[in-house]
Amino acid sequence: MFAKVAALMLPAITLCQSAMAVAGNDIQFSSDFELGTGSEWSFVYGCERQNAVPRSGEGALHCGPGTAVLISSQGLAELGMLELWLKPDSVHSRFKLSLYSSESGGLNSIWTPVAVLEGEGDDSYQAQRIAIDEAGQRFLRLDIETQNGGVSLDDIRIDKIQLNAALAKNERRIIGGLLEKIKEDQDYKLQSDSIATMARSFAGQLESQRQYLEYANGIYSSITFVLATSERNKMANPLVYKTFKGILNDTKRVATPLQEARLNSMIKPFGDLVGATLKLVSAGTYAVFAEPFKSFLAATFDKSNIDNSDLSRSDKKFARENGLAIYERAEKFMTELERELGQTTALDNDLSQILKNIDSFRKDLERFMGDTMQYADLGRNQENRSALMSKDEASRAAIQQKAQDNIARRANALADARRQTDLVQYLLRTSGYIETTQGYKERFNQITAQVLSFYDRFERSVAPEANPFSEGEDRKLWEQHAVRARAYIKDSRDAFQKAYM
Repeated sequence: MFAKVAALMLPAITLCQSAMAVAGNDIQFSSDFELGTGSEWSFVYGCERQNAVPRSGEGALHCGPGTAVLISSQGLAELGMLELWLKPDSVHSRFKLSLYSSESGGLNSIWTPVAVLEGEGDDSYQAQRIAIDEAGQRFLRLDIETQNGGVSLDDIRIDKIQLNAALAKNERRIIGGLLEKIKEDQDYKLQSDSIATMARSFAGQLESQRQYLEYANGIYSSITFVLATSERNKMANPLVYKTFKGILNDTKRVATPLQEARLNSMIKPFGDLVGATLKLVSAGTYAVFAEPFKSFLAATFDKSNIDNSDLSRSDKKFARENGLAIYERAEKFMTELERELGQTTALDNDLSQILKNIDSFRKDLERFMGDTMQYADLGRNQENRSALMSKDEASRAAIQQKAQDNIARRANALADARRQTDLVQYLLRTSGYIETTQGYKERFNQITAQVLSFYDRFERSVAPEANPFSEGEDRKLWEQHAVRARAYIKDSRDAFQKAYM
């Protein structure tokens, strides 16, 4: 299960800056625990390499059960995106990871909360991503509390955030400062500057909304395509494998015409052997097939069935001598196939959950975009919405300028009328829209973390060591499909990171 995120809305540090902010990133902190905790951490309590399950390489850090603490040995000079990978010990394990920052790195220093991540057990590593938006040599502290086991940590890194993201964050801090000043000071120039800054920021967040809606639509389309065409699902189709085809041929040799027709009907959901076409296999399809198929095999090779059949003497001898071995081979193969199907089912479930999250994100953001446009006196008409979502930059700039002018005009009217209380309230409401947009950026960043976790699980499921089959020919066939799946997922992951990271 993907971790739930509780954001602490702080003026200096907020959770999950835009995922695109990491494009063209430079690493300013990295810890993969290949050589232990190393020089990256000045204080480590409750964690050790023993019992850790590495995500990559040969080293990781195991923390818990109970409470664990890690403190970085150096402060961050620039804004950064923290990415770490976490794997609970079992599906029953629960964890709570709290991130803090401080100007000094002592255990008893004053530590400011940044974010809290909570989750429960999963059978693979999951990505967690948090933005650290405060520069100035901020030390980091990770507090980890676990129940029913511990967690493994690996591949912790912090990338620099792009300049444009840093400027946007700085502008929001400036707005916060101006709002405080304008409550106490009615100076005309201060009010005029505050209104201009607020109006510009409000218009800019319309562009942010458009970008994130566009990105979400792109990811939604990509995942829908994956669910429909995944090469990975074909690897759980029994018709791919030589052992299963051999079992079918042996069974048809001793089956009556009616039994053979029944057998062909049972395997039809998997594809067509004659036309060499394969269908995607779901857990539901396999569940309906598995036990009835084994019962069918047992009945077909049963002694009474063979003795009373019209088979030739050689076919009867074949059935008596090989029936039990064929059944046992089928049972073994289907156990191996079931493990493979478990992998593909888990991947499909992950994709389906991501799809639901993206769909919810899109619908919520579309509604909020309509509210934002209405607040800026743009209404909810299709013409303005089309201009805002247009591929033409000039059309988008024009509608954003109109929103900026409308916000500024309404605020200036209140200032000119000396309605100070109403002006402050209006600017606070306007600022609220900007902060809400930041919340959507945070939600999108969590979606990117979920997609990264999916790619990681997918890659592990098609690694050579994940081959579940024991027969040489079946292993070769699985590997042939796995090679294509690896190439597909690599291209997909590279495209995702280029487009959205």
